[in-house]
Amino acid sequence: MITLPFSAASDRNRHPILDQLKRLLSPEAIVLEIGSGWGQHAVFFSEAMPRVKWQPSDKHDALAELSLRLAAEGNASIRPPLSLNVLEDSFPHASFDAVYSANTAHIMSWEAVVAMFAGVGKCLKQGGIFCLYGPFNIDGVFTAPSNQSFDQSLKSSNPEMGIRDIAALESLACSHQLELQERISMPANNLLLVFEKCPD
Repeated sequence: MITLPFSAASDRNRHPILDQLKRLLSPEAIVLEIGSGWGQHAVFFSEAMPRVKWQPSDKHDALAELSLRLAAEGNASIRPPLSLNVLEDSFPHASFDAVYSANTAHIMSWEAVVAMFAGVGKCLKQGGIFCLYGPFNIDGVFTAPSNQSFDQSLKSSNPEMGIRDIAALESLACSHQLELQERISMPANNLLLVFEKCPD
């Protein structure tokens, strides 16, 4: 029996995120997930929303573990995983109704965050949404002492990582036809940011 890799954080946050996705996504949306990791969200969300088509993706060197879970627990609503490095790979053009990414922006370099938003702007259909989950700062201020400690830990590991400020993300989004529509408070001092692709 294969022991699948497991993220406790993904297991904890999946229910509150699902509650929001059920509200935000159209019943038959085609969704690209950036940074699917070990695939726990892809499996859980696709089982809960079987008419939604879920496209998992991650960097090439992460696909083996992602594919293990999808082979063991996947379903017909999940497409084969894509190799997607936001700094190197091209995003498909206007192909998705929504893009979802959890706990990625703070472990990426700022250069990669910029590339992610550029790619999302290209691959979303008009009126599509980008749901970005994780810890964020508001007007340069940490929302909790635990987030400040987490940020320090990230930067001690890699100075290019760190919790991003919502104002900086809003400015970045605007340059790619994306507007912040909702800022949803989530458990454990996290937020779900919902951007919409607007006309030129």
